Amino acid sequence: MEKAVVAEKKDVPVKKSGAELLIDALKKENVEVIFGYPGGAVLPIYDKLYDSGLFHILTRHEQGSIHAAEGYARITGKPGVVIATSGPGATNIVTGLADAMIDSLPIVAFTGQVATTVIGSDAFQEADVLGITTPITKHNYQVRNPADLPRIIKEAFYIAQTGRPGPVLIDIPKDVAAFSVEAPENQEMDLPGYQPSVKPNFLQIRKLVEAVSSAKKPLILAGAGILHSKATCELKEYAEQQGIPVVHTLLGLGGFPANHELFIGMGGMHGIYAANMALSSCDLLINIGARFDDRLTGNLAAFAPHAEVAHIDIDPAEIGKNVPTKIPVVADAKNALTELIQQNGRKPEAAQWLQQLHSWKKEFPFTYKNDTGNLKPQKAIQLIHEKTEGEAIVVTDVGQHQMWAAQYYPFNKPHAWVTSGGLGTMGFGLPAAIGAQIAEPESIVVSISGDGGFQMTSQELSLIAELNLPVKIIVLNNRSLGMVRQWQEIFYEGRYSHSKFPTQPDFVKLADAYGIQGYRACTEEEAADCLSKALAANGPVLIDMQVEQDENVYPMVAPGKGLDQMEGVEG
Repeated sequence: MEKAVVAEKKDVPVKKSGAELLIDALKKENVEVIFGYPGGAVLPIYDKLYDSGLFHILTRHEQGSIHAAEGYARITGKPGVVIATSGPGATNIVTGLADAMIDSLPIVAFTGQVATTVIGSDAFQEADVLGITTPITKHNYQVRNPADLPRIIKEAFYIAQTGRPGPVLIDIPKDVAAFSVEAPENQEMDLPGYQPSVKPNFLQIRKLVEAVSSAKKPLILAGAGILHSKATCELKEYAEQQGIPVVHTLLGLGGFPANHELFIGMGGMHGIYAANMALSSCDLLINIGARFDDRLTGNLAAFAPHAEVAHIDIDPAEIGKNVPTKIPVVADAKNALTELIQQNGRKPEAAQWLQQLHSWKKEFPFTYKNDTGNLKPQKAIQLIHEKTEGEAIVVTDVGQHQMWAAQYYPFNKPHAWVTSGGLGTMGFGLPAAIGAQIAEPESIVVSISGDGGFQMTSQELSLIAELNLPVKIIVLNNRSLGMVRQWQEIFYEGRYSHSKFPTQPDFVKLADAYGIQGYRACTEEEAADCLSKALAANGPVLIDMQVEQDENVYPMVAPGKGLDQMEGVEG
């Protein structure tokens, strides 16, 4: 009789709340860290997080959560996980979702929602999160049945990190998170319409092999797709096998070693002369994992005018979108490069081409005048490179400092460069550095921001202090919105409309208020000394580097101009 009772108890179905099912699903996905901020609609989730064993980081603003998740995703390639409450909590992560979408970063974001009984009634802290985020996410869901959560979360992680990576949002009403249901058995994904092509078409590969063999001026344009597909070794092997020079996009930096003889440099609006002339003069352009963004191409009518274009991309929507493409290859970059290496086609006769590119690179390097006695921002970046021996993970905000970092901090290894490219999000840098440091706790992480962008998310200094994250925070302080000021100088007759800050906080005192060591540097000698102290410290350090206010980023391709019409080129 006793045995029968035991047996009956075993048959009793296990009931779990939606929040418990969510926690179980996150553990199955091997989530290492969650970046979040609680609120009313997600209290059932946070109650189950309390003793879940999952590592949750409380940022000081939801924008900090999403940018930290982006930094983590950029370094690891794994989805960054975010939780925000309904209404303003959800809308505060919108910028980060748009940023992750355009820069192809895997994010899984969970937002709270008002109870299903009041959705659509303008309830307290209600917002149409699905409607708001549909254009800026790879996919989004609103969960109406807790039993669907395991399947939806499994699908979300799969979608976020396969094909072209991107953000996926799951909106969870409060009652769905709180209500208990019989725990469903393992559910299979149901994604019949989502089948990303990862293997290249053999005939297209053969066309590309033949095009390379007959080219006289071949060029590889390597974008962030190289990094997302972890194809840096394959890119190097293929470039060396065929003797093809490589130009990087801004987001592709680190995908090919900067000290390699085949590396020409970064192309685009603030790229190096040799790279832009290579793009303008090549007869075969092989784009691998880049979007042909307008900041790279300049005037499309003048872009690569002599080139037959091949484009390898996992997202077919990008091929032919901006630049007519003769050889389209829809595939994962790693798979396509592996197949090209195996084909081992005849090398192009490109000796004179390489000689010309090396000549341009030597004759027209990045330069600046260092003759005022004040601290130049370019010199500050060079000092950071020197003091870190080029081994740091560099995270930037957006603006002049971002371009100077790209120009004067050469990257010889992948996954060491974190920046906001397509959306150009000010405020990205500091929280993204938190995510990068969480991802690589043993690495040197240097956050470089301007004084404008830094003040947008400076509250995250509190989190850095709380976790004692050893981020080295550099504020290139030119007391202005530098890039806005530069454009007003060049294109608006020096009418500086609201681009210079009449007052500024004392950033050293601000750091001290959060319990972080701060230094100020106004000269090269002071900057070098402060950097040495910062890098010797075990914890976080902030350096307020007072740089020249009126310094501009050059060279530059003005809007509407072709890449061969660069301004500020000096030999």
